[in-house]
Amino acid sequence: MVILQFRFLLVSFFTSIVGEAQYVMQDEVLMHYINRRFLSLESRLEKCNQDILAYVQEFHDFSRRMVSRLEGLKIYKAEFKNEVEHLLTRVERAQRDIDYFQSTRESTACVEVDEDMVEKQLNEDAEEKRKVKLMLNASCDNMLAGIKSIKIVKKTGDMHGSWMTDPGKDHMKIYFLSGSKNNVILEFANIRAFTERNHKLTPRRVNLPSSWQGTGHVMYNGFLFYHRYGSLNEIVKYNIQRRKVTDRMLLPGAGQISAYELFPDTKIDLAIDEQGLWTIHAEPDTSGNLVITKINHMTMTVEHTWDTSCNSKNAEAAFLMCGTLYVVYNSPSGGTSRIECVYDVLDTINTYEIPVLPFPKRQSSHSMIHYNPKEKQLFAWANGSQILYKLQTKQKV
Repeated sequence: MVILQFRFLLVSFFTSIVGEAQYVMQDEVLMHYINRRFLSLESRLEKCNQDILAYVQEFHDFSRRMVSRLEGLKIYKAEFKNEVEHLLTRVERAQRDIDYFQSTRESTACVEVDEDMVEKQLNEDAEEKRKVKLMLNASCDNMLAGIKSIKIVKKTGDMHGSWMTDPGKDHMKIYFLSGSKNNVILEFANIRAFTERNHKLTPRRVNLPSSWQGTGHVMYNGFLFYHRYGSLNEIVKYNIQRRKVTDRMLLPGAGQISAYELFPDTKIDLAIDEQGLWTIHAEPDTSGNLVITKINHMTMTVEHTWDTSCNSKNAEAAFLMCGTLYVVYNSPSGGTSRIECVYDVLDTINTYEIPVLPFPKRQSSHSMIHYNPKEKQLFAWANGSQILYKLQTKQKV
């Protein structure tokens, strides 16, 4: 009897152990299944995340391509607009030439001239001059009588470059732009900081978003205006304090040939005088004669253009003072720089009676000469030297 009870207990014991083992195996299978499902879900979520990142990257790339194409369209639109304006200007000039030749032919043929037409033409010319005088400051009546003296301020940087102050600001900061192709401006607090070798007076370094072409850039009212390297005729307006491009324009007809034969790197030379911002360039259509353009520095638009009689052959630089262009010439081998051609936009100077105005010291050549209307002197760069020229002026006759 005892043995039967013992067997019964053993059977019950082993039965309970087998049952628990079965439950454990079932739980393990279930956990393994759940774990595989979680791993599958994580894999799918990871793939979904990668797909979303790929779509976001594709969208960013697409957005950049669209922005780039829109910028390109803006540039093409501006170029097309400027080409149309340039074409209209050429048509107007051609029409004036045709009118002139017709009038000459009619006078040669002794045809009676219509006095009313002559009077109308004279009135139109007078009205045009009146508009130009209103646009410009007619009270500015100074003209150049001679170059009084020279001061070599410093010799540093490349053989060619540009240096200047801002005539539109009260401060006396010096802006130093070395080379005819660069994008780094050094800003010195004053002329002392520029001339002294003091490590404590380090200049502020400004990196432009694009390089400049030539040495014809100017500072005016806190903005640097420069011809962008790699473009035919794009002028950039750059805020020197905020370090950003605020505007740009295309100058019709410019950039095809050099403004000055003796310094071919400069295709567009910008200038500042008492009237504001100007550009100087040469065109094949004018047989290399210089063309000056008055620019509205606020809106970056052309206000008026004049074809001058001054040629770019053997020219090395030019500047404007009181609306009068002075072109500096030299010999290809280097010599004494001299002003030989003068053009006054208001036609108040008898340019044929102006003598040749030599510079006081022999320089091999200038790569930049700019007039500063605030300081009434010339800033120049010659053979790596930064130079100041004091001027002698007189009233326009």
